[in-house]
Amino acid sequence: MLAQTYAGRIEVLVVHDQSDPDFSLELSAQDRAVRVLANGRRPGLAGARNSGIEEAAGEYIAFCDDDDVWSPGKLAAQVSRLEEDPSADFATCGITVLHDGRRHDRVLRRHTVTFADLLRDRHTELHPSTFLFRREAAHNGFGLVDEAVPGGFGEDYEFLLRAARRAPIAHVPEPWVTVRWGAQSFFFQRWQTMSAGLADVLAKYPEFESVRAGSARIRGQIAFAHAAQASRREACRWAASAIRRNPLEPRAFLALGVATGWVSPAAVMTALHRHGKGI
Repeated sequence: MLAQTYAGRIEVLVVHDQSDPDFSLELSAQDRAVRVLANGRRPGLAGARNSGIEEAAGEYIAFCDDDDVWSPGKLAAQVSRLEEDPSADFATCGITVLHDGRRHDRVLRRHTVTFADLLRDRHTELHPSTFLFRREAAHNGFGLVDEAVPGGFGEDYEFLLRAARRAPIAHVPEPWVTVRWGAQSFFFQRWQTMSAGLADVLAKYPEFESVRAGSARIRGQIAFAHAAQASRREACRWAASAIRRNPLEPRAFLALGVATGWVSPAAVMTALHRHGKGI
């Protein structure tokens, strides 16, 4: 992060969540600095992100998970995008997914993402390690990351939805962030957390019912998570509700395949990850 081509001052805040802060990482320089702090809020991703937001002093705030990497031009490209569109509070960019030695560029070829776009599709290209937003908007606009999302799953999606509901997201299509997918991911195969978190997002945004394909997508994901937990009845219930909204929703049929034992959840996830995709 310190190697960014962005000409302005950069302060990196390293937030330790449920671990002892390593103050040896701190660095003080005129244009580049590193500060280390502990998560002083609710344990978990959301609390750690909010601890950083509260301590940040710059005009812009950005996230980077500890297993992801920014390319040197990332900040410069996104700040330029926000400066050319003063009505936007929030910027994202494309990603390169690194999984099992394979690299897959995930590029969303548009320059603006609306609330309606995000209801239809999560757009996984908009990974939290791509998030850059105006500090003022977080404190006096769309607010902090929701720490009440069950298990913290889907907090990034909920944050995006809330920001986009206020103003469209400014997007830079180029993949400026490398995201590592695999067993090291905090949410890898945490099916109960996944189902609870997505159900919470669905409940908080009744607007999903106006975009039936978007509602079906999330219901299909919830169905798959229940199927992976061997909760066959719940998997079938959620799959049926997805199919009623969109008879072509593939996640619902994958969930039914897992629930009936036709395929294992591990086989589905391995196949998806091999192509840089998730459920």
